[in-house]
Amino acid sequence: MDGTWTRDRKRRRLTLMASLVLLLPPAACGSERVDGGSRSVRASVTGVRWSVDSVTVDGTVRRAPAGAYAEFADGRVRGNYGCNHFSARAAFAGDRLTLEDAEMTEMGCARQPMAFERALARTLADGPLTTRVRGGELTLGTEAGDTVRLTEEPDAPLRGTKWIITALDADGPDRPDGPDRPAASLPGGAAPYLVLDEKSGRVTGSLGCNRVTARATVRDAHITLGTPATTRMVCDVSLMRTEKSLLRLFGGTVGYRLDHRSITLTSENGERASAVAEP
Repeated sequence: MDGTWTRDRKRRRLTLMASLVLLLPPAACGSERVDGGSRSVRASVTGVRWSVDSVTVDGTVRRAPAGAYAEFADGRVRGNYGCNHFSARAAFAGDRLTLEDAEMTEMGCARQPMAFERALARTLADGPLTTRVRGGELTLGTEAGDTVRLTEEPDAPLRGTKWIITALDADGPDRPDGPDRPAASLPGGAAPYLVLDEKSGRVTGSLGCNRVTARATVRDAHITLGTPATTRMVCDVSLMRTEKSLLRLFGGTVGYRLDHRSITLTSENGERASAVAEP
């Protein structure tokens, strides 16, 4: 009888211990709870195109210009500060992110994008950054309390998207700076854009001064643009120069390279335009 009582008592103790184990929360295993699921910070951030929304430094919020983004892959981050492209080594340690050995292009832009670029570059380089991902939003924070806010971007379709021209580069004979001139930003006040409409088979938009429309046929990573029809306004010399460059894209075949929410157009005569999807 004593043996039976002892076995019953052991079974009750084992049952009680099993019940307590089920009630205890799971131990942390080097991951964070993100979007309602347990995923590491590195996995949550990597492979996503993040649009930069704003940077806050010393309590002052600066809104990002169109085209500022960051993308993490293969131990690096690549993106655009708002004017120049950049690349840096990205190291994750728990919920901390450190960016080192940054490299960037040296293109000059208007005053506002350059001011944002300097603020963003300094913040991203300010030591280990706390990293929080929630609901498609990424927040990076410094020890001083400065923050960078980013939002996950969906891919932009070629047709129907308002493509905002951000830079031009020409290989034509009348370039003023020689054959190795880097891509040039647009003058202040210029806001050219193009929209491809599949239903009408046309491209419409603005050249920075005048509006434009033309026939457009997309086939095999090329766009055939017809003869452009434009309005006849006269604007500042710098805007008219931008317009002249953009008009060289028309009346022939243009190659395009679509990368998430950016596109590069290259004409047969060497004119090249970079554009980003409207936020």
